[in-house]
Amino acid sequence: MSGQASFALRGRNPDVLTCIANLSNDEVFTPPEFANRMLDTLTEAWAASNGGANIWADKTVRFIDPCAKSGVFLREITSRLTEGLEEEIPDLDERVDHIVTKQVFGIGITHLTSLLARRSVYCSKHAVGKHSIASSFASDDGNIWFERIEHTWNGGRCTFCGASKAALDRGEGRETHAYAFIHTDDIAARVTELFGDDMQFDVIIGNPPYQLTDGGYGTSAAPIYQLFVEKALDLDPLFAVFVTPSRWMAGGKGLDKYRERMLSDKRMRNIVDYPKLYEGFPGVKIRGGISYFLWDRGHDGPCEVKTIWDGQPTGPAVARHLDVYDILVRRNEAVPILEKVKAKSESTLDGRVSSQKPFGLRTYFHGKESRKGLKKPVKLYGSQKVSWVERSEIPANAEWIDKWKVFMTRVQGTSAAVETKFLSKPIVAGPGTACTESYLVAGLFETEKKAENYASYLRTRFARFLVSLRKSTQDAPKHVYAFIPEVPLGQKWTDAKLYKRYGLTEAEIAFIESQVAEHDDA
Repeated sequence: MSGQASFALRGRNPDVLTCIANLSNDEVFTPPEFANRMLDTLTEAWAASNGGANIWADKTVRFIDPCAKSGVFLREITSRLTEGLEEEIPDLDERVDHIVTKQVFGIGITHLTSLLARRSVYCSKHAVGKHSIASSFASDDGNIWFERIEHTWNGGRCTFCGASKAALDRGEGRETHAYAFIHTDDIAARVTELFGDDMQFDVIIGNPPYQLTDGGYGTSAAPIYQLFVEKALDLDPLFAVFVTPSRWMAGGKGLDKYRERMLSDKRMRNIVDYPKLYEGFPGVKIRGGISYFLWDRGHDGPCEVKTIWDGQPTGPAVARHLDVYDILVRRNEAVPILEKVKAKSESTLDGRVSSQKPFGLRTYFHGKESRKGLKKPVKLYGSQKVSWVERSEIPANAEWIDKWKVFMTRVQGTSAAVETKFLSKPIVAGPGTACTESYLVAGLFETEKKAENYASYLRTRFARFLVSLRKSTQDAPKHVYAFIPEVPLGQKWTDAKLYKRYGLTEAEIAFIESQVAEHDDA
């Protein structure tokens, strides 16, 4: 047994968990190096809250990963505890058995991942198998639970996770993706059901599934990672550490209440953010990047925010209150700039910008190739082409047709790892025009001059920088304009004029221009 335990817990080269392929972009395996960064943050927070104590030398602390995939968190926790408890429990076999049977727990998200997690932690997919490093388990599952459960369908969607019945109401032999941890109204009762009456977890850590098909238009999918976080916090652990997509910070489908909860929670102690595409999880395209946070039940104050770019912090972590704005301003360097803009108490452009479908026309709507034969032709800006329609075919906001308008595409961005434009080139459209939902009406004007000045304002680095603070994906709805101040449109604005107007320092200007590229004429 000593040989087995020693083999299981020593470093291996290569580490199989660095080589394993992801299940999908929604169920992403956490690289061991990344998992250890999260555990390092936990180590520091535990010591700070417990008089310098070492969490890995405490044989009473209980850990759970409620969304275990590769088992990397549980494996690395086991490894750290094995080293940290050496003095407390000198015998290796006894020490390892204590750790895996009394301290380390998990809930597999699928049958496959539960086997993989057990293999990572116990060195055997069977916790009582002959190769297992544990000796006291009574069942093959050990402390890593999995059983197939079903969704609770109501009107074509799951009551708990919002999954589409058409997509996930599957027969036997196929995964339902009905995750046990979030398919319950009473998470405390669910944990008792799985692990026993006296189970209180001190640390909850994981990388939850990101989204599920929700039955919406096209490939619509709704996020579910927030459901795992909410259930975990409802269990009231001492610490919770989760890695998720960063979209929640400024947007995301159905994430408004979650964002409000997280930003207002003074127990948020650390956020480490990886905004650059592919950096946090190499090879995995998660628009808006990823981040991890540490929630500390005993903390009551500002949260330290750190940004990682090309493997290095962009600066020191800054402790700040997250609920100053309705979204999380991700870059610490941006906060003083935004404060200077907000100090003028000016109205913001989200009051000008239309909602989706400004004229009531879907993206796929197209008119005729020419105005010939139309009694009251309207020039229609649509997806990748301009066409012509009868005025009577415009179902909404017909009074806007004869005004000067500035159109902005609803989607702006590329597949590049770093976004630098943030808004497309504005289109100044004269009277007799409309658009499909491929565009938003960014402003309505009585004169061409004001429309042109407004369009040039939206092309400035200053305005697009303020958009970047709210825009985490390709989508650019009206809320991304909510930090851009209204300025008088009797002149053409330049960045130099705007920097002076808001009293920006050379360092602040340099930061803006490092983040936002100039627009070319394309």
